[in-house]
Amino acid sequence: MKLTLTQRLSLVFAVLLLLCYGTSAWMQVRSNHMHELEVVQGLSRDLAQHIARDTVLMDRNGPMPNAVRELFSQLMRVNPSVEVYLLDTAGRIVGSAAPEGRIRRERVDLVPIQRLLKGEALPILGDDPRSIDGRKVFSAAPLRVNGQPAGYLYVVLLSEEHDRLAERGATSAALNTALLSIGLVALLCLIAGLTAFALITRPLRRLTEKVSQLDINGIPSASPEPEPEPVEKAASQDEIAILDAAFRQMQARLGEQWNSLTRQDQERRELVANISHDLRTPLASLHGYLETLSLKDATLSPADRRRYLGIALDQSRKVGGLAQSLLELVRLEHGFVQPVLERFSVTDLVQDIFQKFELSAQARQIELKATFAPNVSAACADLGLIERVLTNLFDNALRHTPQGGEIELSLRPQGSFIEVTVSDTGPGIAPELREGLFLRPFNIGGARRDGGLGLRIVHRILQLHGSEIELIDVPGRGATFRFSLPVDEQTAEQWMVRSRPPARNADQPPVDP
Repeated sequence: MKLTLTQRLSLVFAVLLLLCYGTSAWMQVRSNHMHELEVVQGLSRDLAQHIARDTVLMDRNGPMPNAVRELFSQLMRVNPSVEVYLLDTAGRIVGSAAPEGRIRRERVDLVPIQRLLKGEALPILGDDPRSIDGRKVFSAAPLRVNGQPAGYLYVVLLSEEHDRLAERGATSAALNTALLSIGLVALLCLIAGLTAFALITRPLRRLTEKVSQLDINGIPSASPEPEPEPVEKAASQDEIAILDAAFRQMQARLGEQWNSLTRQDQERRELVANISHDLRTPLASLHGYLETLSLKDATLSPADRRRYLGIALDQSRKVGGLAQSLLELVRLEHGFVQPVLERFSVTDLVQDIFQKFELSAQARQIELKATFAPNVSAACADLGLIERVLTNLFDNALRHTPQGGEIELSLRPQGSFIEVTVSDTGPGIAPELREGLFLRPFNIGGARRDGGLGLRIVHRILQLHGSEIELIDVPGRGATFRFSLPVDEQTAEQWMVRSRPPARNADQPPVDP
């Protein structure tokens, strides 16, 4: 069974609290025991000194067995919690009132005795003669015979009887109260900790619910969400609030990206449908005239044959132009074309464009007009791509300008840029058809946009240069397009870096130009 984050945190906290409680209880028992030893040893510290001063236990011949036995018996009857031993100068036990076989040691370490006689801090534990490795508090005093050291009087203050009574009572009432208090505090801390974890992890649970509300196909939930709080503002709060704000921003971005992908998918569908429609018409016409030439070649006059061939060639050129525009758009949008910067005269380029469209404009009685501001400097861009931009704009303007109309191109310096404007006297573009004009140049909602692929190619080329084309309103004019070109190489490179598309995948096959 998998535990939730709250359950895992609660379990870890409970274990840590249990360890803390066990450690505190052990330390309480330990400190209580040490305090008891300190009190007992402090009260009876001079007991051995008084005995040694008032009683003769040794002479020049050594211990006096009768005196020692009588004294030891009297003391142990008066105070059963003490055990009295007589030591020589080396610490060997030379006299006691212990029953036969109860003494487990032959000698007692003299270092604790020396520490006690020096007056060091209590408690000081010494060897227990009735235990192999036990240590107990004691009282000790040196014994002298004729002014010479003869040994030590060694009094164990907590005898075996005391140990047996202590084991029966386990702990004192004060210690029981202290342990109960510690347990109660631990229980209250556990309850408070579990409550705190529940409150702390509640935002995480809410965040988990929001994540689970995302559609399994990756579509964000359609339920309205309040405006996400900026992460910078949430940074003044706790980490969970920062995480929640970051998730909400991510959810909003995912929603925007999903809507963008949906629009792009719809645009691709419309693009394919319209390209199919535009290809089908000239191909059907081309097929029909070629089929007519094939079936009726013997009956057609030379004039009809030439007319049919001319129409077929026109339709073939339309299909070729549409295919070339589509291939060019694919290369531009997939990063296969990168601008090569060079300085060139924009006025000379405009003159070349005018010469290219001069005959077509005269045939439709359309005037081509150029307006140059004084001191128009050279531009820094890709000459071939900018020529393609102007060609598409002029071609689009010629198709929508009525007979006897006018197409004007103006150049005007604007700081580090040259502002280029192309306008015509056609009907213009209705406001309801302007949204996404350069991204969706075909049918939207049943309304035909005759910009075709040309405007989309223009938009992408200028994007590669870091520039943008915009449709503006000019009184008395039809469709007016405006964009800017940098005049120095540094500005041009900065603009290109800002809008550079991601590098093409090395595994992706190149498009054959």
